[in-house]
Amino acid sequence: MRIKDLFKIEKKPKKGLLALEWVVLGYLALTLLLMLFMFTRLANPDAMLWGRVRVVAITLALWLVYRLLPCKLTMLIRVGGQMGLLAWWYPDTYELNRIFPNLDHVFASWEQTLFGFQPALSFAKALPGHFVSELMSLGYASYYPMIALTAVCYFFCRQKEFLRCATVIMASFFIFYVVFIFVPVAGPTFYYKAVGIDEIARGVFPNLHDYFNSHTDCLPTPGYSDGFFYQLVESAKAAGERPTAAFPSSHVGVSTICMLLAARLRKRWLIWLMTPLYVLLCLATVYIQAHYAIDAIAGLFSGIVLYAILWSLTKRV
Repeated sequence: MRIKDLFKIEKKPKKGLLALEWVVLGYLALTLLLMLFMFTRLANPDAMLWGRVRVVAITLALWLVYRLLPCKLTMLIRVGGQMGLLAWWYPDTYELNRIFPNLDHVFASWEQTLFGFQPALSFAKALPGHFVSELMSLGYASYYPMIALTAVCYFFCRQKEFLRCATVIMASFFIFYVVFIFVPVAGPTFYYKAVGIDEIARGVFPNLHDYFNSHTDCLPTPGYSDGFFYQLVESAKAAGERPTAAFPSSHVGVSTICMLLAARLRKRWLIWLMTPLYVLLCLATVYIQAHYAIDAIAGLFSGIVLYAILWSLTKRV
């Protein structure tokens, strides 16, 4: 695609909302319905409500910009705006799922039964070196860049399937978010901090009930604390991490979907670039104690299933 093609006015601009925008509004409507039933139990209902009003306003504004200047660039901005809002939607899941009793004791017990130990506790201890630590942090930090790279490659290399690609990615995110709401698992970094490392090492996994309703402290990321990528991960955790969204791992799930989407492009350079980052990311979810190993495994399989279903459902997008 040439640069001037970005600004070329489309002869047949898309009318109405895009499929991915309907996905956003559908999730918004579902969570709004939940809010109505749980309004008195929510900690920040007014902020959540006004946040949704802003999402609707942004969606309409992006639609209007495209309608006034219908070209590939404004379409990219329209899609990119919705993908950028995912960073706001993620912590919003915490506001809803912390109403339900925490399930970390169940998942930690399953982990212990399946492996005989806690992989999230042992992984970093087994490989404590600076080099390994930075590789893992690099992998974890590459999550959103991998998503953006996949979408951008479709935009420039396979324009006709760009919206289909973006819709699959967005829909998968919101499906994961729905699961996060109703399966409240905080993850090792929060659960281990609350219970205590010594107790976890002894195989003690107490039920914390509604503890995370008011506690959001987590363990520092294990590894080389002076590393560049380590600090990048810590900054991201400080900015938006919440005791939510552990099962299944959306990091593994969505990155798996991105790998499958990248494979469809058949761009060898893209596969060679993304594959090592993908492997590191999957390992890093457990290494940095963001997820239990069963979260990562569930993320892998759910990513494959979601890709197959969503790619099939978006043929006409």
